[in-house]
Parts: sequence; C-alpha cells; structure tokens
Amino acid sequence: MSNTASGKYAKFISDRSGMEFPYKEMVREWNGARVHISEFEAKHPQLEPKPHTADPQGLRNARPARTEPAVARILNLNPLIATSGSTTISVFEEAHGRTTGDTVRFRDGEGFFNISDLNNASGFTITVTGVDNYTFNSTDTANGSGKFGGGSISAGPVTLSS
Repeated sequence: MSNTASGKYAKFISDRSGMEFPYKEMVREWNGARVHISEFEAKHPQLEPKPHTADPQGLRNARPARTEPAVARILNLNPLIATSGSTTISVFEEAHGRTTGDTVRFRDGEGFFNISDLNNASGFTITVTGVDNYTFNSTDTANGSGKFGGGSISAGPVTLSS
C-alpha cells in the first residue's frame, strides 16, 4: 500500500493560483510548477533562441573596387570663347574637376573665328582658371571674338576606354 493519496477525492494545490483542484487534472509546466490544466502556459519561444553563428568575413568571388575610366562629357551650347588676335581659348565646363596640366580632347566641335584645330586628336594641355572654366592654346589665331563650339561638342580624355 502506498502513502500517497489517489482516487476521485484526491486534491492538489496549484503552484500558480494556490487554489485546490482534482489531482487527476494536475499538469507540470516547463519550469517545474504543478498547475491545473486551465492555468497551463507553454514555454515562450524567445526563451530558447536559435543559435546564432558569426557573420562571414569575406565574400565568395568578390570583385575589388575599381576606378571608373574617364569619359567624354557633353558640354553646353557654344562653350568656347575666342578673343580676336589671340590663340588662347576659354572653355566653360560646369564642375569639370580637372587640374592644370591635364590633356583634354574635344570631339564634334565646330570651329569658328579661324580656329580649325579644335578636334585635334592629340588634345590640348589646359590651364584651370576656375571651378567651371579652363583655357587652352590653339595653333590658330582667332580672327574674331565670341562664343563657338556648337551644340554637340564634348570634352574628355585623349583616349576613351570602353
């Protein structure tokens, strides 16, 4: 014979509420508490987080950063300014980012004022005069003053990369 109560008159006291319930309706929670089936609470999923592994350190088939090749930039309408009797030509190119001594080649420019070497394949060495302006020396002397160059003129490096 056992020393524990059993049968339809056996009772237990809930660890959660302190109330008396039939012994056969007792359940044990994940934390060891003995409670009635109406008071039972399952273990919350956040109490057992999924294992976290370290972040990877490198990328498979990574490509190193590269420097973009220089490209020709289309200039505004008639961006060149000639002065009569001078070989110096002023260029307006907004925020050009060039430095004195750079070589710039003009493409599709329309010569005017006796300036015929504008589309020279070897380009021109420039002198920066401002954030938006620079000058170069033509081999031709201008026979008039004003703006010229056309609407499809571009300025860029001597050789273009593709």
